[in-house]
Amino acid sequence: MELLISALYNNKVTRTDFSIILKFKMRCMGTILIIRVMINSESKGVNVMALTSESKVIVIPEGKICDYIDGKFRNDTPEEYVRQTIEKRLINEHKYLSSQVKVEYTIQLGSSKKRADIVVFDKDCGNQVQENVRIIIECKNETVEPNNAKDGVEQLKSYMSACFNSEWGMWTNGKHKVVYRKTVNQKGNIGFEDYNDIPSADGNLEDIDRPKRTGLKNAFDDNLLFVFKTCHNHIYVNDGLQKQPAFFELLKVIFCKIEDERNIPAPLEFYTTSKERNNTDGQLTVQKRISKIFSRVKQKYGRIFDSNDEISLTSRSLAYIVSELQKYSLLNTNIDIKGKAYEEIVGANLRGDRGEFFTPRNIMKMVVEMINPRLEEKVLDSSCGTGGFLVNAMTHVINLLETEFSESIGIQKNDWDNDTRRAFQDKVAEIAGNNYFGFDINPDLVKATKMNMVMNNDGSGNILQTNSLLPPHEWSDEFKTKLAETLRIEKSTLKNHKSLALFDIIVTNPPFGSKIPIKDESILEQFELAHIWENKGKSGNWVMTKRLQSSAPPEILFIERCIQFLKPGGRIGIVLPDSILGSPGLGYIRTWLVRNVRIIASLDLHADTFQPRNGTQTSVLILQKKTDEQKDTEEKSGNMSDYDIFMTMVEKIGHDKRGNPIFKRDPDGNEILGADNSTNGDTSTSLEHKVKQLDDQTPEIPVIFTNWKRMEGISW
Repeated sequence: MELLISALYNNKVTRTDFSIILKFKMRCMGTILIIRVMINSESKGVNVMALTSESKVIVIPEGKICDYIDGKFRNDTPEEYVRQTIEKRLINEHKYLSSQVKVEYTIQLGSSKKRADIVVFDKDCGNQVQENVRIIIECKNETVEPNNAKDGVEQLKSYMSACFNSEWGMWTNGKHKVVYRKTVNQKGNIGFEDYNDIPSADGNLEDIDRPKRTGLKNAFDDNLLFVFKTCHNHIYVNDGLQKQPAFFELLKVIFCKIEDERNIPAPLEFYTTSKERNNTDGQLTVQKRISKIFSRVKQKYGRIFDSNDEISLTSRSLAYIVSELQKYSLLNTNIDIKGKAYEEIVGANLRGDRGEFFTPRNIMKMVVEMINPRLEEKVLDSSCGTGGFLVNAMTHVINLLETEFSESIGIQKNDWDNDTRRAFQDKVAEIAGNNYFGFDINPDLVKATKMNMVMNNDGSGNILQTNSLLPPHEWSDEFKTKLAETLRIEKSTLKNHKSLALFDIIVTNPPFGSKIPIKDESILEQFELAHIWENKGKSGNWVMTKRLQSSAPPEILFIERCIQFLKPGGRIGIVLPDSILGSPGLGYIRTWLVRNVRIIASLDLHADTFQPRNGTQTSVLILQKKTDEQKDTEEKSGNMSDYDIFMTMVEKIGHDKRGNPIFKRDPDGNEILGADNSTNGDTSTSLEHKVKQLDDQTPEIPVIFTNWKRMEGISW
């Protein structure tokens, strides 16, 4: 008996925005019936890109982008990307109105005219002329250095000098940022003081130097990624550290930032004033202040940092990094923004050579939404990488808990008092500490995952370093002790592969690759899939022999290990190479799957899903482990239970093979704009902020899947 999932991939399917294959019947003798059901906006109300006759569609010429402030089309260049990111920050973080901001503003510079990239006027400025410019911002691509003779910071200073009331200026290339405050002495001589940041719309200068809890900003769009890259680059260039050590030094400082945010109600101590940042004594003062916070971090996170660990950065670099991070709330910033920034910088510095290629965030989010973890369920990622699957699963549960909390007290989250917020955070920490687990063989990734969990929900305690394919009796005593304590089981029960059914949910992307085959016999003998299987005739009836294979790819063993980790009735979302689902020689794996799990869903991912780093074609399987009773019944009857399988081809994943974003287009192939849902409610102008719409089907699939589950009577 063989489940020929490959039948889906070997048949031509008429494709619309969504091609959903809902019915997939299995029968014992290999007879397969596939019924294709096309779902589109006309038949079922599913509409990926709604373009009705009443919609006002704005198309973008090729090679252009729509300016966030004035709506004009500009050339899509690296420099323009920097400018658009800064514009979004001005509106959404600094809370300036669009009417205050002008792009490519002409400045009279002696006898010549120059164009400043961005200028900002005061809100009550009646006449937006050169003498009333308050802030000037110059944006360059990352190849331009601050000391560049033509386009560096001196260009910015000349513009500020030419604008009588221009008090503030910023120069940035996405990797470096310089902020100046202009001063004029009694003799009329102009000077420039380094500052941490430009002021926000309220003009409060105190928050620039020492932010208050109520004044911390949620990062927007790619600004947090900019900050992380800027800080890492500063360490790499100025402290002489290689990329990986530089990353871990940055990690220590981020831990201090988060610990300071959690230290309610004490005043924030993670800060540097502009004067401190710019002189040696002040830098040493900042170093002493942050070192005190790091002492608390080491005490609280003893499994991440040793007691003798210290922040090894120079006081100058530490003060600079603090100045870059201090204005943001790392706890309250949107998870997708934090996740993108964090996982991108982790991937750039910690990616190994063991077949690791990290799962895109939209795929992880899709899988988690389909698996639908609940408050009380224990969740594992057995190859946790940077922790993205666990963070998404925990966030899903936090949202459920937030709804439950709000309903129980009759107050929405925005109106909770401090006691309620602390009670909620305590419950989040309890769930994270009891129910969320991550294993990885790479100790650096384990530390990075712990950081990711701490930054999002304080769930670092169960992220453990181990080779989870080892026989349990070979696991380290420390690993087994921690696992047993958290699961409230006897450590002695973790004795072999038959005693591992401990988790309700697994979401994972195991390492792929024939370059890292498993040859250790003590590992192989734990797995039925590591045995040699024989194909008995045309019926596809694969039979396991007693003989072991000489080696096995890790992803095949991880399939079985994950099922071993699941409780009966537990469910798993796993990313696998398509060869497992379609290769004739791997039919025994599909036979094993059919016998041991119910295949709930199969999602054929686009070929570019893991590009630009890996071109392996992959699928996601959603599986539910059969109980012993179910398997016994099927074995005695000689018949497999009939059921339907949800199947879909994810044809639009929001990026191309180079990793560049792909946006929605109209029927003529022109990119289109849609409303930006992240603005701060600027109603001073009739201009709507318009942004390109990512062409990504993954958010739609869980919605369709939920409706399908309801029709099938699947309760989770």
